[in-house]
Amino acid sequence: MTGVCITVLSIVRLTDASRHISTIIDKLMAVNGLVFLISCFLSYIAIRHPRQAFALEKYADILFLVGLSLMVIGGFLLAWEFEHF
Repeated sequence: MTGVCITVLSIVRLTDASRHISTIIDKLMAVNGLVFLISCFLSYIAIRHPRQAFALEKYADILFLVGLSLMVIGGFLLAWEFEHF
């Protein structure tokens, strides 16, 4: 999922999107990539530490859902921007 965020960042950079929306999408996708990375680390740590697995997986799931939500918001912003061309 972090790779998808980086791909969206590249697409935004290659397009003629307005400067304002481009900056918003860039920042949103950068934060989103970090959210997915933290979710991945929490899942990995949960596998390694079975005693804390339940709590860590709960936080990893929440972060993953937040990341998916941010990705959808970024997709809508990008789609609405291209609608103006």
